[in-house]
Amino acid sequence: MSQYYDLGDETLWNPSNGASRLFLHQVAVFEAELGLPSGIGPMEMDESQVDPAALGVFANALLDRYQQSLHAVVRALTEGFLLTVLALAERAGVGIRWEPSAPAPGAGLRDVQVPVGASAPDGVAELRRKVRELSRFMAR
Repeated sequence: MSQYYDLGDETLWNPSNGASRLFLHQVAVFEAELGLPSGIGPMEMDESQVDPAALGVFANALLDRYQQSLHAVVRALTEGFLLTVLALAERAGVGIRWEPSAPAPGAGLRDVQVPVGASAPDGVAELRRKVRELSRFMAR
């Protein structure tokens, strides 16, 4: 059994029911966290329509949040979902702003972590490599 994430008549992703269920739960979590709609429509009869404009705003906001975070646990919890969203966004033809944007004025620090031999956050090239790698495993 599987489910379909479609843009019109084009299938962007056809995951198993279990992977899709987990993805949709994460969509809800990150929509609440970002305060933005994801562009991933409701799953009805094993099909979800994707709104590329909303997905683009959501994907870029999620990428910005990830790139601006210095909290290792927050980054680890976000990364798998981020890679999946970016792969889906690329398939939908969404423009991704790969370079980090400046934090919004007055945004302040959200999640602070005392560094203990922390490594540098993944760069843009490494993120893009991971998205390409994951996309190979995302059936259409």
